[in-house]
Amino acid sequence: MPNFSELKLLLDKYFPDHFSMEQVGTLEKAFLGYLEWNQKINVISRKDIENLAIRHFLHSFAIAKVIDFLPDSKVLDAGTGGGFPGIPLAIIFPETEFHLVDSRSKKITVVQEIVQLCGLSNVHFKVQRIEQLKGQHDFVVSRAVTTLDKFVPWVIKRVHPRSKHSLDNGILYLKGGDVEAEILELKLRGVRWKNFPISNFFEEEFFTGKHIVHLAWTPQTSTFR
Repeated sequence: MPNFSELKLLLDKYFPDHFSMEQVGTLEKAFLGYLEWNQKINVISRKDIENLAIRHFLHSFAIAKVIDFLPDSKVLDAGTGGGFPGIPLAIIFPETEFHLVDSRSKKITVVQEIVQLCGLSNVHFKVQRIEQLKGQHDFVVSRAVTTLDKFVPWVIKRVHPRSKHSLDNGILYLKGGDVEAEILELKLRGVRWKNFPISNFFEEEFFTGKHIVHLAWTPQTSTFR
């Protein structure tokens, strides 16, 4: 059975002095909550639950290595599943507003329970298909819901055109595989992209070949070919 102490050691290693005692306590509640709820609803595969610290929490925190979300900014976690990367990011950025959506109601049931358990007032959640979403956000985050050529058309109108962060507003996508090939398949005019290898931040073997892909575009000029 995974132990929260593993995650605490990883935080001390990669985010020294970043988390307050209150945030560490909230993370422990979330960690233990996932262990309990995964016995009721299979949010994380039975085989993978042993890797909860590295493959789910630390993987989500990789986004915090490339951006500091500003207070009052809005982030959409599209296809959140059981709450990754949205819930870990909401804990590290308590003044940022996170909207978590997934089409599977049982996944959002777990999100709701973890949010209530942790008292996360900056997290909102909804059962909804990504392509039916409304509203605009500073960033859309996700963990490899599908290939980029399918995902980007679903969310391209959900990104606010005016940027206020160090990175331009857009998508932050956690994925593995051939990033450049997927970008070429995207066929979006005017897209700007940058690849951040997660192995640059974390030395665990799991992160070899894993990336954060940042996609941005100029709304007035970007069209699909």
